Amino acid sequence: MDSLSNLSQKAIDPRDRLILALDVPSLDEGKRWVERLGDSVQFYKLGLQFLMTGQYFDMIDWLGAQGKKVFADIKFFDVPETVKLAVEQLQHRKVDFATVHGNDPMMEAAASVKGNLKILAVTVLTSLDKGDLDDLGFQCNPEELVLSRARRAIKLGCDGVISSGLEAARLRSELGHNFLIISPGIRPVENKPNDDQKRTVDVEDAFRLGADYIVVGRPIRQAKDPKAKAEEMQARIAGLFRA
Repeated sequence: MDSLSNLSQKAIDPRDRLILALDVPSLDEGKRWVERLGDSVQFYKLGLQFLMTGQYFDMIDWLGAQGKKVFADIKFFDVPETVKLAVEQLQHRKVDFATVHGNDPMMEAAASVKGNLKILAVTVLTSLDKGDLDDLGFQCNPEELVLSRARRAIKLGCDGVISSGLEAARLRSELGHNFLIISPGIRPVENKPNDDQKRTVDVEDAFRLGADYIVVGRPIRQAKDPKAKAEEMQARIAGLFRA
């Protein structure tokens, strides 16, 4: 198979394809990171840690005012009506993506009120491997579970999935290209022993396997020069998507 056969053909600005996981404990620190990174990052993911600051919507509004894109990674999981009402709350904010990590009725409820928001279904967290799935009672490997959950999510109206790059090629082969794949767990080198991400890929590999976006956190935030690291990744992405 051609190594570029799964490369995304969607009309996405290459610099938007890098999403920075803004996992910090306060609004002020979040703003400092965005200002420090400047034009090197255009898209930010706000997860549960930031939610617990109590200033989640303040950060969303501030990012919107800076012209940045926002990924609300809250992983909605509750009774379907509650999920529906929660997703509706995001309609009043400048949010581009939001995640749901639930069963079919939850995903369907979220998709039914998404408006311009893109709903992404979490398949299998990249911190889990086969041993973890065995412990949880799933009698299948991660790839099969990812494929099953992705197939149902797309059928129910979700716009895409969160999936390790390791499963992206299989998703593209069996489900096509008319949905988004966002791949977290991007690591520039082999995992460190204390890294909680287990199913990881490198920047180029993620896109060649079929990802539309990648989510990067610690490899940028823990770099000696975070802005330079982000720009290095942007250059690598641009090299893949150069016309």
